Amino acid sequence: MASLVGQPAPAFKGDAAFKGEFKSISLADYKGKWLIFFFYPLDFTFVCPTEVTSLSDQLEEFHQRGAEVLGCSVDSKFSHQAWLNQPRNQGGIQGTQYPILSDINKTIAGDYGVLLEPAGIALRGLFLIDPDGVVQAAMVNNLPIGRSTAEVLRLLDAAQEAKKGVVCPMNYQKGKESINPKQAKDWFAKNAK
Repeated sequence: MASLVGQPAPAFKGDAAFKGEFKSISLADYKGKWLIFFFYPLDFTFVCPTEVTSLSDQLEEFHQRGAEVLGCSVDSKFSHQAWLNQPRNQGGIQGTQYPILSDINKTIAGDYGVLLEPAGIALRGLFLIDPDGVVQAAMVNNLPIGRSTAEVLRLLDAAQEAKKGVVCPMNYQKGKESINPKQAKDWFAKNAK
């Protein structure tokens, strides 16, 4: 499977459930913004609601960084809406503050390389797309392995820092020193152990 990192994100358009309504959403709607675009296997499952709600609970952190969040699965928009109406203490995602896109035809998951063909569901793929529509990072987990919202925020911070023409060392955190390739010797002299 070829990586999408460094490539234009595949265009998509579909219906999403959002705040009690259905709306058409496309990648073009996010032009000029950072986008956390993530896939999860199915509505009404076990790990998925923990991820969907965790990202929603941290949405203000993403917004402060100029980023939007968009979830996607192969379920219908009607299934998404029913799950959005289900309370969290019953495994639902009630209160989620970003759209959940329907990929009922499985074309979007296929375009992003996360579709499990035999099962007809998506792996836990997450794509960090920059304001120019280029994929800056991709994370793909197998079905039983949940992701970390803190790591997604860290990746976003690193990608935004790298846009300044610098590189980010292992475990880079916002506010820490990145590496100017033209002055790398100075960074290593100060930071190498």
